[in-house]
Amino acid sequence: MDSTAAGSATVAVIGAGQAGLSAAHHLRRRGFRALQDAEDVAGERSVVVLDANPRPGGAWQHRWASLRMATVNGIHDLPGMPLPPVDPAEAARSAVPRYFASYEAHEDLPVLRPVRVGSVTPLDDRADGPLTVTTDHGSWRVRAIVNATGTWNTPVVPDVPGTATFLGEQLHGREYVDAEHFRGKRVAVVGGGISAVQLLDEISLVTSTVWYTRREPVFLPGDFVHEVDGVDVERRVAADVRAGRPPASIVSYTGLIWTDALRAAARRGVLERRPMFTQVRPHGVVEADGSDTSVDVLLWATGYRPDLDHLGPMHLHGPLGGVPMSGTQVTGEPRVHLVGYGPSQSTVGANRAGRAAARDLDRWLTVHEGAPAHA
Repeated sequence: MDSTAAGSATVAVIGAGQAGLSAAHHLRRRGFRALQDAEDVAGERSVVVLDANPRPGGAWQHRWASLRMATVNGIHDLPGMPLPPVDPAEAARSAVPRYFASYEAHEDLPVLRPVRVGSVTPLDDRADGPLTVTTDHGSWRVRAIVNATGTWNTPVVPDVPGTATFLGEQLHGREYVDAEHFRGKRVAVVGGGISAVQLLDEISLVTSTVWYTRREPVFLPGDFVHEVDGVDVERRVAADVRAGRPPASIVSYTGLIWTDALRAAARRGVLERRPMFTQVRPHGVVEADGSDTSVDVLLWATGYRPDLDHLGPMHLHGPLGGVPMSGTQVTGEPRVHLVGYGPSQSTVGANRAGRAAARDLDRWLTVHEGAPAHA
């Protein structure tokens, strides 16, 4: 597809991570033809999958090199093709993308990449009218979208006074490669999520660290049981999303889970958390009690926000700052479904969300086109 091409499809799936591939799979099962380019499929329901990444794998291809399959947090089978056995010692950023690539081939699911979506805009004022998906490789006219863009491209860095004056190294967790890079430096790790404590533990094995969080971290007293705890978490996140509140970080719903590595880190004194510093200076930070601490590196393991800027022309956000939703559908906007958002951020939830979005779009299109829906 060249830079000026324009195509049309019934549904555009934006993003080809777990949630996007699941949605595309279920649309295919409901009779939607997967497009390989801007081909003419007049009279047929069709789906085009657009992905900003150069290769299969979603955000997993960008994870840090030392994140191994033995320690990743819940890779779940994609629908219709189980995850094959993998070496627990293999890097997640190679194992998971390989699985996603095999899945795309197995499902005969063409993904157009790298294609970055700049905006999604209503073509006219009709509530059920077509949408224009504008990309860096042309535009698509579609009836509806399934947005599965995740959060990787929208890292969050807190606004702390003096940050621009710091003379050491600053980086977000998404830029982390390995701990060896920091050997001999004092590293301030900022953040209270799962990735933050994983990076803190790893870096502390080779150099000096200090840990800062805005709130006191809460570790679960026992194991996280998905059948019980996971369902409760999804219920609470879904309640926030239905009300139009922005979904909070996952760890704020789940708490931190003890692992053997973290227990060892605690014994080394690594998990002695400090309250968030109040100011950054050229060679360090000002502690909450007003004292100075010298650091060489600020590692902002402070999470991400949903990557929804391209949906701005749709005016989806409500007065509370979030996108009100019912299931995967944006409230009052049946042309837009969000998957991998809110309660479907987990890989298990992403699969369910993909199925639900495909089902509901099939039914909505049937009402508006008069064609029979699939069961």
